[in-house]
Amino acid sequence: MKAFVVEKYGKDGVRAAERPEPPVGDRDVLVRVSAAGINPLDKLVRDGEFKQVLKYKLPFVLGHDVAGVVTRVGSAVRGFQVGDEVYARPRDLRIGGFAEFIAIDMDDVAPKPASLTLQEAAAVPLVALAAWQILVDRAQVQPGQKVLIHAGAGGLGSTVIQLAKHLGAMVATTANTDSEKLVRDLGADVVVDYTQEDFSKVLSGYDLVLDSVGGANLEKSLAVLKPGGLAVSVVGPPDAGFAKQLGAPFFMGLVMNALSRKVRKKAKARGVRYEFFFMQANGSQLRELGALYDSGRLRPVIDSTFPFDRTLEAMAHVEQGRTKAGKVVVSMVPDNG
Repeated sequence: MKAFVVEKYGKDGVRAAERPEPPVGDRDVLVRVSAAGINPLDKLVRDGEFKQVLKYKLPFVLGHDVAGVVTRVGSAVRGFQVGDEVYARPRDLRIGGFAEFIAIDMDDVAPKPASLTLQEAAAVPLVALAAWQILVDRAQVQPGQKVLIHAGAGGLGSTVIQLAKHLGAMVATTANTDSEKLVRDLGADVVVDYTQEDFSKVLSGYDLVLDSVGGANLEKSLAVLKPGGLAVSVVGPPDAGFAKQLGAPFFMGLVMNALSRKVRKKAKARGVRYEFFFMQANGSQLRELGALYDSGRLRPVIDSTFPFDRTLEAMAHVEQGRTKAGKVVVSMVPDNG
């Protein structure tokens, strides 16, 4: 099968290659990939950012979001059959969406939302799961709480805005001038144009901040939280909870706590909390989210679609910041994009 594989860590480490079809275990479904979403996480894994805790064996197929059609099922699989249209964020160490086929553990797969095309569905799993796990599992957002979502027009931000509104939160977001109408249409109550003003000077009393920018933006985010509030970052620095989540050795937790000591200390001084977030595969949550897409509570935001043979170009489009809003998708369907 054709695939895009990481042969070595680094910017030029991915190339198109012929790979054998993946073996199908007892609990696996084999999916013929129709489309795959591009995520910032693809770049991080390609560059070896997590190689101390995510020990991929080179070469490996890249790609964290997938939608397609089941072509085989393992002997222990229940609930899926050949011909089903599905979507998934395969678990870590079993990624591989940038290929013609992928074998995925049945616990990570869900039926594709009926209202979405396969290309739309491919844009959903990672960002929707991250939104759910941050807002529902981690922060337990309640109606009336105030949530600030940075980069609201992005793939993650555009999803979190919609889910936060569904949960009854008052939502603020940062965006540029061109994106203001989009984020308001998605449900943002307050929009701070970061090209015009400093969000930390105009916002206060927030229960939760979701940071996907990092650096000074994260530290300024602590200032808008009310006492006891929570800042969650998806770009780091990592903490001991991340090491524990991945089952890394105890010393890695100490290393990661050292990396995040500065921001945790600043948070503590303000009476707020900081946590790093790294999403987990979860097919049952994708089923719940699928119902929200089918009911119209959530909708995917697609920036552009590239043909599969231009996957490296699609990755570069994201990496170079050329995405105007939402997600970039690669499609196996000819003449799509």
